[in-house]
Amino acid sequence: MNRYLPVARQHLLGAAAGASVVVKAISGVVLLLYFLSWAVDTPYALGVTPGFLFPPNFWVWTLATHGVVEEHAWGVALSVGTVVACGRLLEPLWGALELLIFFAVVNVSAGALAGLSYLLTYVATFDLDFLFAVRIRGAACFLGGVLVALKQTMGDTTVLRVPQVRLKAAPALVLLVLAVLSLSGQLESAAPLASYSYGALSGWVYLRFYQRHSRGRGDMSDHFAFASFFPEVLQPAVGLLAGLVHAVLVKVKVCRKMVKRYDVGAPSSITISLPGTDPQDAERRR
Repeated sequence: MNRYLPVARQHLLGAAAGASVVVKAISGVVLLLYFLSWAVDTPYALGVTPGFLFPPNFWVWTLATHGVVEEHAWGVALSVGTVVACGRLLEPLWGALELLIFFAVVNVSAGALAGLSYLLTYVATFDLDFLFAVRIRGAACFLGGVLVALKQTMGDTTVLRVPQVRLKAAPALVLLVLAVLSLSGQLESAAPLASYSYGALSGWVYLRFYQRHSRGRGDMSDHFAFASFFPEVLQPAVGLLAGLVHAVLVKVKVCRKMVKRYDVGAPSSITISLPGTDPQDAERRR
């Protein structure tokens, strides 16, 4: 271990030195709030507390701040490491502004969804602890979003050779680990599990339907479908359920209708038949 620590430290410092202003700013805020937490209860003031998020308190600023609040050194390392890795792997593809937008979308959406889920849990149980004893904060939500983005961009990359694990399986594996730790009581609460889950979901929805790029908006490819995050045996059932939910969301104009695009100028085995033309004319047009 002592042999690898200097190498890891060197790689981290090299990545941080070449990072953009966005990556350095987010990392700096995480470190600043961590040191500030020694004197001030930052998780209370800046983390999402479900009972304070909604009226009459309406602490909406916590939706923007909860993702950079950490109480422990390992949390700071995870948060800064996630941001630096995102800057190293995703920022060259997206740009600094898109990285900042993704960070904001994932954190705000995950905080709102997690707070709403705890509110609904309180409505079902009338247990005030779900409103005022829960603190939603830390890098778990952004980690979920980043792993989803890495599945989209480099899902076939192998991260472990024995056993062989590809990057596209990472979101589900981390979710499984957090679920086991939560059920076994190793986590302080279920908040990290909820935060990670909603962060991954928010990141997928944004990348699937809303992110703007040179090819248009979103990513409707089959390898990035919602069912692809599940084991193959479950994918048909999940795909059917996801299709029904998507149809409802299209009806209420939350999501857009899926449109398949084909580059008819590229070499392909797809034959496109045009009404009113013979096969030779269709081949010439293709």
